[in-house]
Amino acid sequence: MTPAVPSALFADRLRRAGEVAAVHDTDLLLVTPGTDLRYLIGAEGSSHERLTCLVLPAAGHRAPPALVVPRLEAPGLAGLPLEELGVEIVTWTDGDDPYLLVSDLAGGPTRVRLVDSMPAAHVFGLRDAFPEVTQELAGPVIRELRMRKDTAEVAELRAAGAAIDRVHARMGEFLKPGRTEKQVGADIAAAIIEEGHTQAAFVIVGSGPNGASPHHGVSDRVIESGDVVVIDIGGPLPSGYNSDCTRTYAVGEEPSASVREAYAVLQDAQERAVAAARPSVTAEQVDAAAREPITAAGLGERFVHRTGHGIGLDVHEEPYIVGGNELQLEPGMAFSVEPGVYLDGEWGARIEDIVVVTDDGCERLNTRPRDLAVL
Repeated sequence: MTPAVPSALFADRLRRAGEVAAVHDTDLLLVTPGTDLRYLIGAEGSSHERLTCLVLPAAGHRAPPALVVPRLEAPGLAGLPLEELGVEIVTWTDGDDPYLLVSDLAGGPTRVRLVDSMPAAHVFGLRDAFPEVTQELAGPVIRELRMRKDTAEVAELRAAGAAIDRVHARMGEFLKPGRTEKQVGADIAAAIIEEGHTQAAFVIVGSGPNGASPHHGVSDRVIESGDVVVIDIGGPLPSGYNSDCTRTYAVGEEPSASVREAYAVLQDAQERAVAAARPSVTAEQVDAAAREPITAAGLGERFVHRTGHGIGLDVHEEPYIVGGNELQLEPGMAFSVEPGVYLDGEWGARIEDIVVVTDDGCERLNTRPRDLAVL
């Protein structure tokens, strides 16, 4: 069970999900294990071949909320506040048809929405059990809730930001000439856990030419004096809320003037994008704020990805900070601001902070220096 979330908050999330579903002309939400189910009732874990499914009625629909679960897994739900939430546990055993059981509980719906991450095997099973019912994705309903973080969620993201900042503060212990990216990455992964995360969800150590690949990972390349190195790291706290922060370092000696000049453009772009993040500004306007100075410096083709992504129980979730996204930002929306420049075969750089929109601007959740530090 997700710790430190009061039952009243889960109850409010269930209520609001039902209200939004009704606005979307939907009778039921069908939610299998994953981060959406964790958000709604605190259930951890992922889907497998045995169906577990929350049957969540829209406001005004006659079906009662229920959690369909294999009997052998029901004891693992003991820590969830399901009785307080008014969610009935309905069990099934091997040999039963759990999809028909969901159909029996559904109260004669005409339109249902299935959580986006539901495995195809369950999607097809539910389709067969509801042959005359319109089935659509639940994403448009649930993301309306999840991309607007409440106070408890912001507190967890703030704690995650502080935890990953502590790892970056230790980078001088790990990032040295003569070590391989894999060796550095292993030390960083251990530090991520030492500083309060449950795991290292990702570790990117992009040295020299590898830094020009935004999602490089780690390799056997030996880090050399003079390398520019991109370090992009993060992971979940025990609550499930994630960190994600990128800093770029120079190893062993000062970088060239051309690197310094390009990095100064990147640093200015990141500052402009953070300054642009405020209520009523659109996601694409924040992206443009980052992109314009990089393009003006002749590096536009070197900025090859969106400016940011939402973050919470998933590392990547709504809202996406990208051209064409006309979503207006609202207080509580949390996302990365991470412009980058990448020179193929030479080097790359990225600066990434998580920000959360406030009533009159945004709060940075990462506070480590953003200069090109020489280690």
